[in-house]
Amino acid sequence: MKHRPHLSYIRSFEAAARHLSFTLAAEELNYTQAAVSNHVRSLEEYLGRPLFIRHARSLELTGLGQAYLPGVRQALRQIEEATEAIISRTHDKSVVISSPISFAENWLAPQVARFMAGHPEYSITMHGTIWGDVEDEVADLSIAIKHDDSARPGEQKLFTDGLCVLCAPDYRIDGKPLTHPKDLHRAQLIHILARQDCWKPIATALGLEELGVEGGLKSNSSNIGLELAANGLGCVAMLRSLARPYLDRGVLVEPFPVSVPSPWNYYLTNRNGGSKPAVKTFQKWLVDQAARYSVAA
Repeated sequence: MKHRPHLSYIRSFEAAARHLSFTLAAEELNYTQAAVSNHVRSLEEYLGRPLFIRHARSLELTGLGQAYLPGVRQALRQIEEATEAIISRTHDKSVVISSPISFAENWLAPQVARFMAGHPEYSITMHGTIWGDVEDEVADLSIAIKHDDSARPGEQKLFTDGLCVLCAPDYRIDGKPLTHPKDLHRAQLIHILARQDCWKPIATALGLEELGVEGGLKSNSSNIGLELAANGLGCVAMLRSLARPYLDRGVLVEPFPVSVPSPWNYYLTNRNGGSKPAVKTFQKWLVDQAARYSVAA
């Protein structure tokens, strides 16, 4: 798998974009000018396109650089806020938890809301992870999706998830609704570019070995994939825990029943909280909630 860019490359790009100068960015970050320039060049090589137009005495952001900068700034701001939440704790009832953004929005946020209703004295910081290599910097508790075979000691599976096929209620192929798995051969498939590929195990379970899983719409976000499906752009294969809010709201439906256990599940790790009472209390509560959670309900 292609390695993600180092966080220092991202910081160098943001500072250089703010100052429009590698030299001033280097002074701010306490790097050499050459180091900042090399960081940015490495990031450009990773992206495959330039982020800056380099003039003799100045820099100018390319269109890609202008589009990339707001998301980078938001991500760095989230890291700073989460880190500050750890450093500036004034009492022992603060908990910082990191989680993939889609899981945080679709499953974890309602659990935190229920916890806060009974524990208003707690301070919870939720950090939606963008790159996996920042989790250790910010979180007492970390949730990550893993293949069951790759889970390590100390990583606690929250629950066993399932896989499902979803589409908009009015999605049609040649004017007709999907009623059978074989209809997927003619459907537009939506793919999530992540560690898990839900289409292949679903195709195997449904006996659709010839299902074309290479083309179609793609996104690196589960929630974007769900939104694409909700807007009638095709069928998406998804973890049931992420799909449930969309099913509950009626914006997505299961065109035919699928019951496929997921080989990828969400695992909870106590990273930096140790034996801190607030972290232990929240962790136990969350694990108890997960034990009562049924993805099939």
